[in-house]
Amino acid sequence: MIRFVERLLTYPAPSMKSGDWDPKWIDKEDVWFESGDGTRLFGWFVSHPKPRHVILYSHGNNEHVGNQVNTLLRLQSTLDATVLVYDYRGYGKSEGKPTEEGLIADGLAAQQWLSERTGLPLSEILLMGRSLGGCVSVAMAVKQPCKALLLDATSSSMVDAASYNYPWLPVKTVMRDRFDSVARVKDYAGPIFQSHRTTDEVVPVAQAQRVTENAAGKLKQFFEVPHGRHNEPLPPNYYTALGNFLDRVTEMQRERPSRGEYPGRSEAADVAHDLKPSDSDIDQRLRHLA
Repeated sequence: MIRFVERLLTYPAPSMKSGDWDPKWIDKEDVWFESGDGTRLFGWFVSHPKPRHVILYSHGNNEHVGNQVNTLLRLQSTLDATVLVYDYRGYGKSEGKPTEEGLIADGLAAQQWLSERTGLPLSEILLMGRSLGGCVSVAMAVKQPCKALLLDATSSSMVDAASYNYPWLPVKTVMRDRFDSVARVKDYAGPIFQSHRTTDEVVPVAQAQRVTENAAGKLKQFFEVPHGRHNEPLPPNYYTALGNFLDRVTEMQRERPSRGEYPGRSEAADVAHDLKPSDSDIDQRLRHLA
C-alpha cells in the first residue's frame, strides 16, 4: 500500500492519449534502446544539421515524450541543438515500472546511446532535466561525465517536494525513492545552470536554490523567472541566458584540460570512485501546435 501511494506521488505518468505522438512541425526519429537491466526504452532523436550542442533531455514526472514537441523546437532552434528526449520505464511507450534506481539507469543508458549515435564522448553531452528529470540528471552527473547540468523546476529532493504538497502524509518516513539532489550535487564539480519560477506552486524557489548552492563547482548560475507556475513555458530571455552560459562553459573547457574520466565530479567523489572495484520562425511553428 505504501509503495502504491509513493508511486502516485512520485510517478503520476500521464495517459498515452495526451500529447502529440505524430507531430508535423518537427523532424524526429523514433528510437528504441535498452536500459542496464534490459528494459526497453523509447525516445525521439531530433538532429540539427550543424549542432552547437548535444542535449539529453529528461522530462518531468507527469510528462512523456509526446508532450515535448514545443521544448524540442525551442532547443533545436534557439540553441542549435541536437536533442534526445526519452521516456523512463513505465512512461509513454517504454516498458517496465518506475523506481529511483531504474530511472537513473534509464538516463545513463540514454546518454550512452546518444554518445554512440553522435560520436561524441559522454563529457560533451549536456544533461538537461525538468522537475523529476532534474533530479535524475543530478544523479547521472555524479556517475558519468557530462558537459554541464541544466536544471529547471527541480526540487532539493522528491521527499521535500512531497512534504510541501502533502503535509498531512508521513512522506519523510515512508518514501523510499527520495531523489536527494542536494546530497548528490555536492559530488558534482561541473557547470550547473538552474532555472526556477519564483511563484512555483509545486516546488518552492527556496528548495530549488539549495541545489545550486550546494553544487561543488565554481561555474554555476541560478536564473529566476519572475512569477509563473510549475508547468508554464520558459520565457525567451531564459534561452538567451542559457546560451550565454553555455558559451562560458565552452570557453572554460578550452582553457582548462580535462581532469580525467569524470571531469564533472568533485575531488572527494573521484577518490570515492577510485576506491570502488569497478524566435519568429519558431513562434510561428509553435502557434500551429497550440
